[in-house]
Amino acid sequence: MERLEPLLFSAVVSCGFLVSSVVFALLSREQRNPYMDEVFHVPQAQRYCDGRFSQWDPMITTLPGLYLVSTGIIKPVSWLMGWTGTVVCSTGMLRFINLLFSTGNLYLLYLLLCKIHQKNKATSAFQRIVSALALASFPLLYFFSFLYYTDAGSTFFILFAYLMCLYGSHGIAACLGFCAFMFRQTNIVWIIFCAGSVVAQKLTEAWKTDSLKKKDEKTPPVPSSIAEIMKIVQFLLEYVLSLNNLKALILLIWPYIILVLGFLLFVFLNGGIVVGDRTNHEVSLNFPQLFYFFSFTLVFSVSHLLSPHKVSSFLHSVKKHPLFYTVLVIVSLLLVWKFTYVHKFLLADNRHYTFYIWKNIFQRHELIKYVLVPGYIFAVWAFIETLKSKSLSWNLAFFICLGVATVPQTLLEFRYFIVPYLIYRLNIPMPLGFKILAELALYSLVNVLTIYLFLNKTFQWPDRKEVQRFMW
Repeated sequence: MERLEPLLFSAVVSCGFLVSSVVFALLSREQRNPYMDEVFHVPQAQRYCDGRFSQWDPMITTLPGLYLVSTGIIKPVSWLMGWTGTVVCSTGMLRFINLLFSTGNLYLLYLLLCKIHQKNKATSAFQRIVSALALASFPLLYFFSFLYYTDAGSTFFILFAYLMCLYGSHGIAACLGFCAFMFRQTNIVWIIFCAGSVVAQKLTEAWKTDSLKKKDEKTPPVPSSIAEIMKIVQFLLEYVLSLNNLKALILLIWPYIILVLGFLLFVFLNGGIVVGDRTNHEVSLNFPQLFYFFSFTLVFSVSHLLSPHKVSSFLHSVKKHPLFYTVLVIVSLLLVWKFTYVHKFLLADNRHYTFYIWKNIFQRHELIKYVLVPGYIFAVWAFIETLKSKSLSWNLAFFICLGVATVPQTLLEFRYFIVPYLIYRLNIPMPLGFKILAELALYSLVNVLTIYLFLNKTFQWPDRKEVQRFMW
C-alpha cells in the first residue's frame, strides 16, 4: 500500500476538495452577505482590492495578513480571467481563499505526520492518510474554512512554519512565522515553540550523549522522582552556562530570535499586542482556560484519551500518590475560585455554542465550576500520558507556550484552541486504525450537525432584521 500512498492521498485531497466545494456552495447560497466578524473583514479586504491601503477599520484587532494575501491572489487571477465588477473580491470570492487554505492544511498535516512519525516503522499509509483527513476535518478549523475569518490562513502558515522547522529550514520557518504573525499576533507564541522544539532536540541529544558517557542509559525522558528531576536540572544548568553551547544554540535559532525581537518592537510601538479596538480584548490571568482546553481536548480526542484501561490507570495513580492529587485538587480549586473570568460576549451572544455551554453547565449552580475539577484533573493526566513519548524539554516548551497562548485570554473562544490542539494531536504516538476512524467519524458528525444548524436553524433578534445563525 505504501507504493500507492501518493496516489491514494491525491485522491483523498481531490475528494475532500470536492465535498468542501459543495458545502461552500450551500453555505454561500444561504448566507450571501457577510456574517458575524465578516462584516469587518470583508469590507477591509475590499478596500485593499481597490488599492485603498491607507484606510483601516479601527474595530479590527488583527494585522492585515489575510487581506494582503487575498488581494495578492484575487487581483492577478481576475486580470488573467478578465473578471470585472462586483465579482472581484466579492464575499464569496474572499471566502474561497479560505477553502484553498483548507486544502493546503490537509496537505501540510499529512507531511507533518510523515515527518514526525517517520522513525515509527509500524505506522502505515492508511494511518497517515486517515489521520491527516481527520485533522483537516477538525470541526473548529473546518467550519471557519467556509467563512472569511483568519483561522484557516493563520493555521496554514503555522503548520508550514512548523514543518520547515522540523526539516531544519529555520530561515524559511521564520519567514512563514512572520506571515502567521501578520494573520494573528498571538501566533508569535507558536513560532517561539518552533524555536523551543529545536532547542529541546539539541538538549535531548546532549542528554543522551552525556548519559552514554556515564553509562546511564536507563534514565527515562520524563522523570518520575525528585532525584531524576534534580539530575536533569543540574545537566541543563551546566549545558546552558557553557558559552560554547549557548553560542551554538543562538546560531541555530537566530531567525526566530530576530522575529521575536521584531514582535517586541511592534508591541512597544503599538502600545500592546492588539491593533484597533482593545476594549473587548483585555489581558487577564484566566488560569481556568487551561482546564477548558484540556477538557476540549478530551472531548475531541475521546477515542485516544478515554478507555476503561485509562480510567483504571488514573485511579491507580490517585491511589498511589494521594498526597500529590490532594494538593493538585486544592490548587485547582483555588485557581477556579480566584481566576475565573467571564467575558461579556460569553453571556450576551447567543449565536455561539460557548454561550449555551456556559449557560447550561457553569451557570446551573455556583458550585458546578468546582465540581468539575476532578474531571479537569483526569483530562490533564490523560493529556500528559499521551505525550510521554516526547522528551522532557519538548514537553516543557509545549506546556509553557500552551499557557502563554491560553491563560491571558478572558473570552472562552474555542478557536483559540485550534493550533495547540493540532500540535498536540500531531505529536502523540500514532493511534491504531480503528481509533483514527472513530475520530474521523466523530469530526464528520460534528461538522454535519454544525453546518445543518447554521443553514437551517436560523432565528432573529427583536431589534435586528438580519437572520441570525448558530456557530462555534
